Amino acid sequence: MGLPSLQDIIAAIATPPGRGAVGVVRVSGPGSLELVGKLWQGKDPSRLPGGRFTFGKVCDPRSGEVVDEALLLVFRAPHSYTGQDSAELQTHGSPAVLRRVLQVLFQNGARPAQPGEFTLRAYLNGRMDLAQAEAVLSLVEAESEAARRQALRGLSAGLSKRIRALSEGLFDLLAHIQAWLDYPEEGVEPVEVAVRLEPVLTEVRRLLATAPAGRIASRGARVALVGAPNAGKSSLLNALLGYERAIVTPIPGTTRDYLEAPLEVGGVPVTAIDTAGVRETDDPVERSGVERALQIAQEADLVLYLADQSQPKPPPPPLPWPRTLRVATKADLPPAWQDEAFLPVSSLTGMGLEALRQEVHRRLLGEAPQGEIWISNERHVEALRRAEAHLQAALEAPLDLAGLSIEMALEALSEILGKNVSEEVIERVFRNFCVGK
Repeated sequence: MGLPSLQDIIAAIATPPGRGAVGVVRVSGPGSLELVGKLWQGKDPSRLPGGRFTFGKVCDPRSGEVVDEALLLVFRAPHSYTGQDSAELQTHGSPAVLRRVLQVLFQNGARPAQPGEFTLRAYLNGRMDLAQAEAVLSLVEAESEAARRQALRGLSAGLSKRIRALSEGLFDLLAHIQAWLDYPEEGVEPVEVAVRLEPVLTEVRRLLATAPAGRIASRGARVALVGAPNAGKSSLLNALLGYERAIVTPIPGTTRDYLEAPLEVGGVPVTAIDTAGVRETDDPVERSGVERALQIAQEADLVLYLADQSQPKPPPPPLPWPRTLRVATKADLPPAWQDEAFLPVSSLTGMGLEALRQEVHRRLLGEAPQGEIWISNERHVEALRRAEAHLQAALEAPLDLAGLSIEMALEALSEILGKNVSEEVIERVFRNFCVGK
């Protein structure tokens, strides 16, 4: 299909569907201020400096009909989001008003913007690299504090700066190797490849190590609550949520199916899953629930194995123990057993709940450094893995062949920033953007 033309004037509603106090229509492209001037009653937009608001009316130039009173914000190239002359019409937030403003713009020479086309223009005009453009989408879609923080770090070029620093070191090394190969008569000394490459490889691996935390921070985690009947799974779910989501009774086997509820733990989006009590049973319905509970545990990012500390210690079920956090429930009652491997919690009094939240947060995010950029984009992960493989190959190759592997590692890193990527990749990146962004 190819990338859309940068010379068209594009327009779109930039605020979410539905009624609101204010709605925004964005316009961008060469001649966009002159086009807006055709339907604007007020100061001439084409003569306004960038960053200036003005009040006026949006009119249909064909009929003279006033569509709405509005504020107009003007942006001048190259100091705009897209790098082109742009404008935002801020009207009342009625869907009818916004549609009519858009219709008038289309009648006078603009065309509908494609999903992500404003950000695509920002990328093509050098206002941001591809990693920053992807961070824009992550920021728009962020549903948790952790996702917001990570997306903002990406938008602020946190990842881009680190990739550029790695690339510059590799470019210098590659240039030295090529000079050694091409101009032996100039007395160029052979370079110690390992000394120069190992720090780069370490940094690439350090970035890759943040990928699990980055994925969870941006997409959320699934945490399964598993244990015997009456172990306190539903009570703990309600306590973590702060309201009654699951039915709690003293009758064993109340939960026959699983129940999901969203919550946030330390800024991380979590889907907590209350499962059926795990025990031997002849009841086919309950047995099906037990099997499903164990299957959910195998697929979860983290399992909370709950055991009632006031009753004899039950035999543990088959669980993915490296991903399992042991929790001793009903810790407000006299204990029938004690085990340091279990975290004591009382859903009734709240004892241990904060410690549990902190441990869940630590288990989900691992040792990923706080305050640094985490890799959450699968395209970036794949490119870093290829760079890692090529750098390892360069370390193991003789000097005259190491340059080829270094060059391939550079190509992989450059793809993260949007250099040497195909139109198909670019189209795939922007395909999931909303219209107006």
